[in-house]
Amino acid sequence: MRLRPSIAAVAFGVAIATLTACSPSVPSADPRGAQAPGSDTSATPSAGQAPGAGQAPGAQATPAAQTGLGSSPTASASPTPPGASKGARGTGNASGRVTVPAAGRAVDTSKPTRTVGNGSPDSCTSAAVIRAVAAGGIITFDCGPDPVTIRMTATAKVRNANGPQVVLDGGGKVTLSGQGKRRILYMNTCDALQGWTTSHCDDQDHPRLTVQNLTFADGDATGQRTDGGGGGAIFVRGGRFKVVNSRFVDNRCDRTGPDLGGAAIRVLDQHDDQPVYVVNSTFTGGSCANGGALSSIGVSWVVLNSVLRDNEAVGEGANPARSGTPGGGSGGAIYCDGNNFSVRLAGTVVEDNDAREGGGAIFFVSNDRTGTLRIENSTLRRNPSHGFENHPGIFYLGSGKPTFTASTVR
Repeated sequence: MRLRPSIAAVAFGVAIATLTACSPSVPSADPRGAQAPGSDTSATPSAGQAPGAGQAPGAQATPAAQTGLGSSPTASASPTPPGASKGARGTGNASGRVTVPAAGRAVDTSKPTRTVGNGSPDSCTSAAVIRAVAAGGIITFDCGPDPVTIRMTATAKVRNANGPQVVLDGGGKVTLSGQGKRRILYMNTCDALQGWTTSHCDDQDHPRLTVQNLTFADGDATGQRTDGGGGGAIFVRGGRFKVVNSRFVDNRCDRTGPDLGGAAIRVLDQHDDQPVYVVNSTFTGGSCANGGALSSIGVSWVVLNSVLRDNEAVGEGANPARSGTPGGGSGGAIYCDGNNFSVRLAGTVVEDNDAREGGGAIFFVSNDRTGTLRIENSTLRRNPSHGFENHPGIFYLGSGKPTFTASTVR
């Protein structure tokens, strides 16, 4: 089975790229070229929304702040999230009080399958991490009593036949660094080099990858083109994936491209369309063409009690790329595209992110208008969109309008 790209243009100036043999669709829309298809009123620019073809590319109105039910996002009566363990230093939103479901909690690593290191910092090497990830199972670290940075000399890759569970738990003291030269962690159920284990690689239930109590720093996926690239720290396709109590700092991917994204994390496909959980985690300093922190196609997200701050989408020309531009620039923090998917942010702070084109905080395009965006007990502020938005810091095309509950969006 061979992955072969093909491109098809559809009406209203929306380009759809597909990869055959169980690859995801890659659809998007830049509202400045033409009005988006369909009768959904959320797709029709109005005051404060994305400018139409008759307006200058940089023109946009400034909508008033939206505060949902008017209460503070930190005033929730929800209990402290159960199932939490000690995370990497400085992770998550300390004021977040949203309950974490069992599916989003940290994995019990009290009985590890294997351990990286033998008690000294020098024993915790890139080679040891790579071997452990390839072997799978529950992986912990024994690098001594102090925090340690492991400088990765190659990308750690999950072998699809090993597991079925792969858990990396840094105990709050381990940083994996890509040294500004490489992606840190990679899982792809449709990559023949990592072994095909089912006949339906895009919808298999394994491996189940969890990263928890870790810091991922200085990852860089620039030039990586497998399945479209992106994912400066972590790239995932297929199986299941979640992030708990972790920190992502100064990660990168290609600076241009109409749909490429995810300076920290890029995800394509999840088993049975279940969501990716991001819990009590922090994303700062990410930079990519799109999605300065998170990016996906056709994948749902549940982001709980987390912080996304100072990330940027630096591409130019949006998607599809305007004539004479390389494309990109949308989703300063989060870039989501595809058809039927959902995004839920709860107990989360998204601030000081920046998009050269659309959605300084969030770019969300559901091409068939079935997708939904929910923001609960959260704060979104100071997320400029330099091209277009239809809510403060957000460009949204989906089912109806986004829902804002006990949140501040300005």
